Parts: sequence; C-alpha cells; structure tokens
Amino acid sequence: MAKKKKPYFPNNWHAYASCPAEFFESMPIEQFMDWKIEGWEIPSSVSCIIREEDSETGTINEYVYSRTSAADKKARKIMAKGNTFTVCTHDSLHYMSPKELELNEELYDDPLT
Repeated sequence: MAKKKKPYFPNNWHAYASCPAEFFESMPIEQFMDWKIEGWEIPSSVSCIIREEDSETGTINEYVYSRTSAADKKARKIMAKGNTFTVCTHDSLHYMSPKELELNEELYDDPLT
C-alpha cells in the first residue's frame, strides 16, 4: 500500500512579496537583536534544549530535556563524537565546538562544570 502524500498547505508569500516596503515598519538593528536574538523563551517544563550539528553529514538534530542530568549525559556523548552543538537554557545560550574544547582542555578537567 502506498503512503499517503502530505496535504499541501498554501502560503501567502506572493502577497507579502508584492507589498510595498511602506507596509512594513522598520526598526534599528539593536532593537531587532534584543527582540529576536536575545528574547528567547522556553517553557518552564523544559530544562534545556541541545541542537547538534553532525560534522560528517551536516544534519541538525534537536533534543529537549526536562532533567539537567540527562542533558549533561547527551552533551558528553556529543563531545565524544566531536560534533558542534548549542545548548539553550532559560538564562543563556552556549555554543560548543570541538576546536574550543581542545583549547580549553588544558585549563579545565571537566568542560561541563
């Protein structure tokens, strides 16, 4: 039996693309950065989100954890594989790459503490 094809949900990008620039409010880059880049919010039930980029295939996988201990174990596995990853908590964003870990290895025994 053949798989059902997902239904097509039309979008309205033609309508937005054809609008004149005056229809959209402009804002300074600083305000945009504060609003979108530094204004992330995650639910209170989520402890952290880990986004891993596979160095061989370039695919990105995202993992959501409600317990910090489980996220810590996953971060260690990703570091052992040598992949780049980002950790998002309620308070901060951390970008980790194998090159940075090698530089800091001499300074710290445990990169996650």
